[in-house]
Amino acid sequence: MKKIVSTTEAPAAIGPYSQAVIHHDIVYTSGQIPLKADGTLVDGDVGEQARQVLTNLAYVLNEAGSRIQNVIKTTVYLENMDDFDKVNAVYGAFFKEPYPARCTVAVRTLPKNVKIEIEAIAHVDDLNQI
Repeated sequence: MKKIVSTTEAPAAIGPYSQAVIHHDIVYTSGQIPLKADGTLVDGDVGEQARQVLTNLAYVLNEAGSRIQNVIKTTVYLENMDDFDKVNAVYGAFFKEPYPARCTVAVRTLPKNVKIEIEAIAHVDDLNQI
């Protein structure tokens, strides 16, 4: 069973991909960047961008019948590893113990030259809700 997830609460995909895909009871999100739902880029420092990214992830997860507390693993892509502490502070406001597994990597460039992108894997609460 595979289901495509799409919500207008988060920015539309900017390429040939889905916001998320559910397979059985697991939702795999595409990477979210700091775009508002209307497609405008969030200006500001990496902390503000991280807040928008995690808000977008929460909307996509909600549409998938999941929630931020159900996240099993995230991958965080940073333009600059010096931003790690700022991102960690925002990340910690969204995720509580027990924390999901996480991988954080520095990359040369991200789409639209943003400072951060995050993708997540989570379990779905109730497949009958979607």
